[in-house]
Amino acid sequence: MKQKAYLMDTTLRDGEQRPGCALTFDQKVKIAKLLDAAGINQIDAGSPAMGRDECDVIREIVANRSNAKISVWCRMNEADLLAAISCIPDNIHISAPISDAHIHTKLRTSRSGLQKELLRSVAFIKDRGFNVTVGFEDASRADIAFMSAISSRLREMGVLRVQFSDTVGIMTPQRTFDYVTGLIRSGSPPITFHGHDDLGMAVANSIAALRAGAFGIETTLLGLGERAGNCDLEKLVGAIGNYYETGTTYGDAKMLSRKVSEILCLTYSGR
Repeated sequence: MKQKAYLMDTTLRDGEQRPGCALTFDQKVKIAKLLDAAGINQIDAGSPAMGRDECDVIREIVANRSNAKISVWCRMNEADLLAAISCIPDNIHISAPISDAHIHTKLRTSRSGLQKELLRSVAFIKDRGFNVTVGFEDASRADIAFMSAISSRLREMGVLRVQFSDTVGIMTPQRTFDYVTGLIRSGSPPITFHGHDDLGMAVANSIAALRAGAFGIETTLLGLGERAGNCDLEKLVGAIGNYYETGTTYGDAKMLSRKVSEILCLTYSGR
């Protein structure tokens, strides 16, 4: 029996950070419907804090999906959290800068300050009846012991999953395997992996995360994303399809790549 790999697609949010990529309302709804029909387990529909237009398209996606879970992304502040709640998604994903570099420069706080704010944000969402996942931003440059301690606390609070984000794209397969293994052994909630392709290893690192026991992988169509892009859904499904049950097929993944390349007027180099 094949192992299961939960596929989460973030084309509509992280993919749109590709230079020159600005999706319209209709394009986002169309892509979401394609992802849903192809069997993608979860769709990252966007960031509600971006404003009314973003919230409107997220609500449209939520109202018209058939099977996929819909997630939204937010930061650890009340305005973001309330905007996320207003969209009534299946899941609210809270991004937590976890490396010392990000804690000090982005949040201008300490490790204890970050932990306090994260736990407060999780409680705020949980108290209102929503599922919560937490993303460890810049996890590849963070202290594994610190991440493990917070992960254990998040499990106690009922957080659905924790995502290891290689935000700056510096991981290798062996390091990915070791980090994910360490987090799982610490008693973390199920781990998912979000990789960037700066060193050309987003797909390889994602496979290493699965081998280490990760619950799922976040992808984008055509590997769209900032800088060198993210883990390409088609390539990942092609690589793991014989070993993991993903909910979709390589043929469907190729179809999605072709459709999105047409929508965005991009060249599709697949066979």
